[in-house]
Amino acid sequence: MQIPFLELQQAFANRRFVGALLLANFVLVPLLVWLLTLPLSTNKALLVGALLVLLTPCIDYVVVFTHLGKGDSRLVLAATPLLLLLQLLMLPVYLKLMLGTQVDTVIAIRPFAEAFLLLIVAPLGLAVATELSARRSAAVRIWSAGWAWLPVPAMAVVLVTVIGSQIAAVAQQLEVLAPLLPVYAAFMLLAPALGAFSARLFRLAAPAARAVAFSTSTRNSLVVLPLALALPEPISGLAAAAVITQTLVELVGELIYLRAIPALVRGI
Repeated sequence: MQIPFLELQQAFANRRFVGALLLANFVLVPLLVWLLTLPLSTNKALLVGALLVLLTPCIDYVVVFTHLGKGDSRLVLAATPLLLLLQLLMLPVYLKLMLGTQVDTVIAIRPFAEAFLLLIVAPLGLAVATELSARRSAAVRIWSAGWAWLPVPAMAVVLVTVIGSQIAAVAQQLEVLAPLLPVYAAFMLLAPALGAFSARLFRLAAPAARAVAFSTSTRNSLVVLPLALALPEPISGLAAAAVITQTLVELVGELIYLRAIPALVRGI
């Protein structure tokens, strides 16, 4: 409900920012992910888990980290509906291109589609319906405003619940998950540079450039985790653990980004 779906046109108000954001997240980052995940090709579960999480830009706590990192969080917030819709459209395309003939054996269409529809599309549809109703009903507006405080504690609860549900699997499979660590570390190092490069191409001011760098560096693990869990056994368990491993690495990385990204894009 915090994603401004009905203000989607605002995302296009700053065309240079949108151009830099889309180039970075949907062209440069997928190329980087494809290169970084080549060593994982012998382990389908790790490969699919890494692709799911690294190909999808974050649409929630990236706004907070962008603000804390002296970026223009308002631009990121305005772009969240566009980022979400595009990643949902492009993810199947990326998976087909990067998995090739393996995609049909790795991903079972029915449970994957059910998870997508029930856990992603249905809540988004309800959120849009609520926004539409709020425009016509004072009672719905008051009800929605009353829950405006919820996202931060809800995100904390979700993070604790998600990590708590999977941390045992991660701990038990550290040796198997180890090949992911250099991939995630390299992504953490290179993704902000791609964002800064894209921002420089579009000649963005420093706050907007930092916003692009944070967006390219922060991934959408909480949304794609249900998709990982919907994969067929025995792939789903390890793929979900791969997603959570990225979240753990990323949360540490975000603390570094708060100082590193402002320094990286200072001169743009």
